[in-house]
Formats: sequence, C-alpha cells, structure tokens
Amino acid sequence: MLTLHRAALLIADPAAPAAPATADGAVLVDGALVAWVGPYADRPDADARQREWPGLLVPGLLNPYGACQLERRYHPDPREELGAEPLVLDVSDERRGGSARRGLQRMLGHGTTAVAGPFAHPAVRTAVARSGLAAVPGDGADGGLDPLAGRSLAEAVHRPLRAGGPADFAVFAAGSAAELERSGAGCCLATVLGGRLLYRGR
Repeated sequence: MLTLHRAALLIADPAAPAAPATADGAVLVDGALVAWVGPYADRPDADARQREWPGLLVPGLLNPYGACQLERRYHPDPREELGAEPLVLDVSDERRGGSARRGLQRMLGHGTTAVAGPFAHPAVRTAVARSGLAAVPGDGADGGLDPLAGRSLAEAVHRPLRAGGPADFAVFAAGSAAELERSGAGCCLATVLGGRLLYRGR
C-alpha cells in the first residue's frame, strides 16, 4: 500500500549541500521502500493514503553507541524502582536481554533506525535482531541514547532518503510550519534536538 508522508519541513539528505531542506515536503512510501521524495506540490498522482506531520521529517538516525548502551549499561525495569537512567550493573543473561529491549525502545524514541555493535551477548543480539533496527559494525564507543548528542544531523543520519532506498525515517515535533519555513536548514539541528519523536518509519 502506498503512503504519502507530508511534513512541514523535509531534509532528505543532510550531508548534501545540493539538497537543501524542503518546506512542505513529502515522502511516498511503497511497502518498505521510498518511491518518491520531494516537494508536496510536485507529488506524483498516486492512489495513496496520506499522513500529515506538523514537524521535521529526516532520515532515520544511527546510534553509534549501541554496544555501550546495550551491553555495558543496564536499563532498569520501572518495577525495579532503580530510576530511569541506565546503570553500570553486572546482570544475568536473562536480565541483560530485558535491559537491551528497554534500551532499544528508548533509542527508538530518539529516531534511531540503526544501531552499532559489536554485540557479544547472545541475548543482546537476539533483542537487536527482533527490534527491527539495522545492526551495523561499530567501534564500541562510549555514549548515550541520543544519536544527536554531540553530533551534527549529517553525522547522525544512517542513510539519506532516496527513491528506491529503504523507508527509514523519523518525524520530530517542532514549532509551527511558518517557524520551520523561516528557520530553513540552518536551524534544523536545534529543531531536532528540542523536538519530540512523532513517528518512526521503517
């Protein structure tokens, strides 16, 4: 089924100077693939359901700290009353699997669609495989849940949005459409950093 995702501001490829932000942009998705990307006014004539988002649509983000967050940190279950922040705890494989699942859910809340390993624990590998996130090689760097912390949007993007490519993207709440149009690409990073995830497409 075709779905047209329309957003107040679209950045299909933050690393490409020749591909600026598009006010009132759209992404046409066919199953798991992007069929078209561009200004909403230029959308192809297609029998597609439409979803309208008031914020910023960007490619899905890569969290390079997956090994740190999923294997060297423990994400407490709220019932444990250990707080919400990740802890450094040595736990059983069973608890490690539950922690990894909770950590992955928190990463999803930051627009993550890919996570970097390596993952040594079988329970963590299983949790990642079942999460729907892409697992990519990494260096095991120490870092947090937010892939944008200390990184530019261009650095944090897993892969750009292109016709024929995977429909991996995130939509963040932001200011009004008029504010987004005035800000242009120059303020997009601040917009994302202050935004709340509305939707993650995959």
